[in-house]
Amino acid sequence: MSTTPPQAPAYPGNLYSPAVIADPYPVYAQLRALGPVVWLARHGAFALTRYDECKRTLLDEGTFVSGHGVGLNSIANRFSRGTTLNSDGEAHAARRKLVAHRLTPRALKSMSDVIDAAARQVATDAVARGHVDGVRIARSLPIQVVPDLVGWPEGEREHLLKWAGATFDVLGPLNSTSARSAAASLGMLRFARRIARTGNVIPGSMGDEVIAAARGGAISRHEAAALMIDYLAPSLDTTISAIASALRLFALHPDQWQELRVDRELIPNAFNEVVRFEAPLRAFSRRVAKDTTIAGTSVPRGARVVVLYASANRDEDFWDEPDTFDIHRDAGRHLGFGHGTHGCAGQGLARLEGQALLNALADRVERIELTGEPIWARNNIIRGLASLPLTLHPIGGTA
Repeated sequence: MSTTPPQAPAYPGNLYSPAVIADPYPVYAQLRALGPVVWLARHGAFALTRYDECKRTLLDEGTFVSGHGVGLNSIANRFSRGTTLNSDGEAHAARRKLVAHRLTPRALKSMSDVIDAAARQVATDAVARGHVDGVRIARSLPIQVVPDLVGWPEGEREHLLKWAGATFDVLGPLNSTSARSAAASLGMLRFARRIARTGNVIPGSMGDEVIAAARGGAISRHEAAALMIDYLAPSLDTTISAIASALRLFALHPDQWQELRVDRELIPNAFNEVVRFEAPLRAFSRRVAKDTTIAGTSVPRGARVVVLYASANRDEDFWDEPDTFDIHRDAGRHLGFGHGTHGCAGQGLARLEGQALLNALADRVERIELTGEPIWARNNIIRGLASLPLTLHPIGGTA
């Protein structure tokens, strides 16, 4: 489609420009003001800008399908075949069932002691340094936990963070940002295929089960590689994004940090509010399987809709004072990890890690001080910080 579809107001700008990636919220507000459904003329897709339409679309899997990919370019959608992200119905359920039991509340509970201990060590080391990069803190816990869970060989993890970020980045439109990440994304795919072929994974890990299923004929070797990537990238990047954003937000709101330190029961909701306020996932798309209508706008079969999670989380019609960070807000209904059967499978692990680290820091840190300008990473899909200069002021002393 090259012209503005009937009924839909048009937005001519680039939703994935470096400037919008760095500061997207004014543009999201412009889009919401245009309407719940906006035609992105530059990207050839409909944007869903408000909470209700985003949530309904995510729950209507018969009309809005993922099996043709969730990215905004056909190349990335083709390479992501075999993942849970790029599948529907029985195929999606079978793939998710194969590994999701590792991420159930019961399974995660068995990991809580290990995660708590790791979080305490990360917090102790950070406080000892005093002057730190908050992104380094945010990476420290997930990079200890997630690769072991997936089963990546211990001597071959040096590129995982770069590869994971690239795996998301290429799901945007074909632009300079996705092009920059193409080589790293392909590197991740080649690595995963080699691991699936050789079976060089940690015994008893998620990857071990996936490769056993491939050898038993339940899935293909290609699917085995795709599934290992499927659970590595979201479990790293979304968690790192949320933890780093939490550190930045508590540096900017020291009064709320003090409230959290006094009342630790606020931590779960505080983490939800962080994810609402700075959604780790900006947006994914869906392909429309049949002619439909969204909020009075006709959307034809074959069109793409872009579900703007981050805009929905700032929707003035749904949230009171959405641009205010408030750990007392009932933030559990946010869409920061997606929603429905395609909601982030690793969100329970992200919460466990994020809450453990906030609790460990609250035991040790009186005040989090921002000591320089934060820098946002350039990524089409992940809203994450590249640098966050902080000073952690310890309880009973000075950093």
